[in-house]
Amino acid sequence: MEVKLWNDKREREMYDNFAELYAIIKATERLEKAYVRDIISPQEYELECQKLIAHFKTLASTLKDTVPSIERFADTYRMECPAAINRLVVSGVPATVEHRATAAAAASTSAAIVAECVQNFITAMDSLKLNMVAVDQVHPLLSDLYASLNKLTILPPDFEGKIKMKEWIGRLSKMGAADELTEQQARQLHFDLESSYNSFMAALPNAGT
Repeated sequence: MEVKLWNDKREREMYDNFAELYAIIKATERLEKAYVRDIISPQEYELECQKLIAHFKTLASTLKDTVPSIERFADTYRMECPAAINRLVVSGVPATVEHRATAAAAASTSAAIVAECVQNFITAMDSLKLNMVAVDQVHPLLSDLYASLNKLTILPPDFEGKIKMKEWIGRLSKMGAADELTEQQARQLHFDLESSYNSFMAALPNAGT
């Protein structure tokens, strides 16, 4: 006899999100242990950790009503992932960024801004994939991204990401808060975000090493 975990599409989506949240926490725990044991390089760790944190933030925002406490979620499913909870919930940045902050304030500030930019890029792209296309959902994400890009002094004023985000913010500002992007607009915005993200990564010092 087949046992169904859900009664409708909304419940199924909720359980799918639970499964994804579980997977992100477990993956982060494994990543933290691999970094501590020097199984992966700091560069590999930081990039993967930034991605996991960004995905986590998007998903946690989506589940904020059904999962108000990530710690309680982890306890309920007996996950035993203290390092992941610390990284995702308490710290919010990769350990490498924290270490650089201790070692050199100036360098860490730049690294933290890079991490912030990466997370804002991924959060914006993930949100579009989750069909969060209302102006009052998209505008704050692009504003945060634009602000973080402007804080990074290594980027020139005519950097592709800055120009495109400014154009999109101006476009959205002329629309109503409840208006939604069309499918074509959402697709174009996602393309612009992805293109800008690739240009951003290429512009970072030692990006090719």
